[in-house]
Amino acid sequence: MAEKRDYYEVLGLQKGASDDEIKKAFRKLAMKYHPDKNPGDKEAEEKFKEINEAYAVLSDPEQKSKYDRYGHAGVDPNAFQGFEGFGGFEDIFNLFGGAFGGGGFGGGGFGGFGGFGGQQRSRSAARKGSDIQKQMTISFEDAAFGTTKKIKLTKFVKCKTCGGTGASPGTSKKACPRCGGTGEIRTQQQTPLGSFMSVSPCPDCGGSGQINESPCADCGGTGRVKDTVNISVNIPAGVDNDSVIPIRGQGEPGINGGPDGDLYIVLRVKDHKLFERRGTDLWLDIPISFEQAALGDEIIVPTLEEKIKYKVPAGTQPGTVFRLKGKGIKSLRSNRKGDLYVKVYLEVPTKLSKAQKKAIQDMGKTVTGECYQKKSGFMDSIKEFFS
Repeated sequence: MAEKRDYYEVLGLQKGASDDEIKKAFRKLAMKYHPDKNPGDKEAEEKFKEINEAYAVLSDPEQKSKYDRYGHAGVDPNAFQGFEGFGGFEDIFNLFGGAFGGGGFGGGGFGGFGGFGGQQRSRSAARKGSDIQKQMTISFEDAAFGTTKKIKLTKFVKCKTCGGTGASPGTSKKACPRCGGTGEIRTQQQTPLGSFMSVSPCPDCGGSGQINESPCADCGGTGRVKDTVNISVNIPAGVDNDSVIPIRGQGEPGINGGPDGDLYIVLRVKDHKLFERRGTDLWLDIPISFEQAALGDEIIVPTLEEKIKYKVPAGTQPGTVFRLKGKGIKSLRSNRKGDLYVKVYLEVPTKLSKAQKKAIQDMGKTVTGECYQKKSGFMDSIKEFFS
C-alpha cells in the first residue's frame, strides 16, 4: 500500500497553517479536482478523496492537534492493530499512567493491566451526511443586485418508501444477535504486559449493530435513492467570483439518523460589456471628441441603475479619470456602495471628406503649439534632453 502523503503537503500548506488558510486551500483544490469537473478521471477522483481526507482531519481542532503531534498514527484508528480498544495515544498513556499511579508494577508484575478495555466509536452512531459542492454561473447584474435562482440537482435523497430506514414498510431492523447490537466483537488477549481487550467490527452486521432481514425493495436497504430535486438559491447583492453560498441540509442524507449534509454553491460571474469590477468599485471607459475635450461638454454616463449627466470641463486630457461616488456595487457585508470611475479617451475620426480634412488643417494653423501646454512642456523636455 502506498504511503500516505502528509496532509499539509496534500493541501499545499506549511505545518501550523491557520484555519482560514486550510479552508481556502481546500476550497481551491476541491473545485479543481471535483468529480463533476473531471468526469471519468480516476486520478482526479483519487486526489479529490485525498483532499477531503486531509481537510476532514485538519479542520477538526482535536484531530489536527493529534496529527500535529503524532502524524498519521495519531488519527488512524488502525495504526496499532494490537490496541484497537484504545482511542489513540492519549488513551494508551492514560492506561499506563493509571497503572503506575495505582502501583500496578508492584512485585515486578503487570497484573494491574488486566481487564482494561478502551472506547471505540460505534459504526452505528448517527453521522452527518456528506456535503455537496456545485458551481453556478450568474450575470453581472444578478451579482450586483442579488436574485433568487432555481437549480436542479441530482443527488442521493432519503428513500420515501422506507423513510430512510432501509427496511421494508411495516418492518424494522433488529439488533444483531452476534454482537448484541453493539456492532463490536471484543476478544480478550494475553500479552507479556497483561490482559488486553481487543475490539473489532462485528462481521455479521458490518459494525452497524443491526440486521436488516427485510430490505426495502426501492433502495435495496441503503435508505437512500438518487433523485433530481429543485432547490431555491437566494443570492445576496454584492457577491463576486468564488463567493460561496451555503444551503444547510441540502447535501447527502445523514447516516443512522444523523443530520443531512450541506450544499455549497460556488459562484461564477459573467463579465459585463461596459463595466469592469474592482471589488465594490466599477470602472468605465467613455470616448469623447476633440471638441468636447477642448471646449468642455455635458455627456451621458451609464451606471448599473440609470443614466446620468456629467459635465466634462474644458481642456480635459485623454486618460483623465472622474469619480462618481456611490455609483458602484453594494458591499456584501454592509449597505455601503462603491464608486464608479469614468476614464475618458479621445476618439479620433477615421472617415473624413475633403472639406472636413481642410477644416482640420485650417484649425491646425490657428490652434498653434502654445495652445497645448502639455505638448509644449514635452517639447521643452525633448530639447533639453538632446542638448
